[in-house]
Amino acid sequence: MTPKERVAAVLEGRVPDRVPYAEFAVDFDTVERVLGHETYLRAKARSQIAFWEGRAGEVAASWLEDHIALHRKLPLDIVTFPMATWELAPEDGPPPPRRIDPTTWEDREGRIYKLSEATQDITCVHDPVRDRRVFTAAEFEKEPEPPRRDERSWRILDAVVRALKGEKYICGPSGGSVGIVLLGGMERGLYELAANPEAVRAATRLLVREQNLADEIMIHPDSDAVMWAEDLGFKTGPLIGPAMFRDLFLEANKERARNVKAKHGKKILKHSCGNIGLLLDFFVEIGFDAYQSIQPTAGMDICRVKRTHGDRMALWGGVAVENLVGGTPGDVRADVRRAMACAKPGGRFILGSSHSVAVGAKYDNFMALLDEHAKLCQY
Repeated sequence: MTPKERVAAVLEGRVPDRVPYAEFAVDFDTVERVLGHETYLRAKARSQIAFWEGRAGEVAASWLEDHIALHRKLPLDIVTFPMATWELAPEDGPPPPRRIDPTTWEDREGRIYKLSEATQDITCVHDPVRDRRVFTAAEFEKEPEPPRRDERSWRILDAVVRALKGEKYICGPSGGSVGIVLLGGMERGLYELAANPEAVRAATRLLVREQNLADEIMIHPDSDAVMWAEDLGFKTGPLIGPAMFRDLFLEANKERARNVKAKHGKKILKHSCGNIGLLLDFFVEIGFDAYQSIQPTAGMDICRVKRTHGDRMALWGGVAVENLVGGTPGDVRADVRRAMACAKPGGRFILGSSHSVAVGAKYDNFMALLDEHAKLCQY
């Protein structure tokens, strides 16, 4: 089987020739070890700084060339397009912020951005504009704006898809997913769910209409599936309980899934970190074809999930990202062996990390993952 055929079999409930291997993302430091040169691919902070400094062309070339080269080098069965792989900063966006110190920036609205050395992300840590905003249902009772596609970004996506579509399973972008609508960010959004549910309902209705329209220009015709990548859980449980999810978001997510699957004919692969065991029945009801991440350090044991839900959707994970970063090759090999023993039988299983090959992953650990998979993958 080709990688494309292998993954298609898994998602359709058939047993393939071997267990596929794939990752939600491979971050830049591992990419550089594989390719032997510096890259912007999955270098989120480095790419953002380049955008602010007017070097988007450099980023675009690296994302296109290095994405294809990475898939030529690694036995990845699925091509994904997470952040810092294809979507360039808009040309008509706001002016770049001023740099205060080596790790801090401030924009004209007073927002503060900080660099995390550990994760190599740049995050907005203070947003006075968002903090003072008041959300009302009325502001969301309007017709959605016609969607626009950034053709510079689309050219990167299209080139990668055209290079790899005959061989690998392509999991591309879409108009987006609903997940849980958090107005004003995580902390503020959880408050709004309880204090302002009618605004949340109105915002959700508008979001679904916007995303359905955006599917028309954002789903690549040669993709096989789309990836929805919003996290729905903390380490100890979901962001909201099942009753609130059913009340506010279940039908909206089902409508989005119908648009992607029935209208556009694509599978849906769902990434979510955290302990989302209480939402897994909703994952099946919404129509997700695979659940990726399955975070063991948040209590999501792949062997247990295989027993409870592995006959209704594919499971993608098995190797703790914490072991890739902080463990030993032996720890990683043990993860692979355990996952293969319990999740491989009967199919519907893709081996991968519990999130991604994240910044700081030890190269020897990553090589141990690939080697142990190669030993055990055959059916």
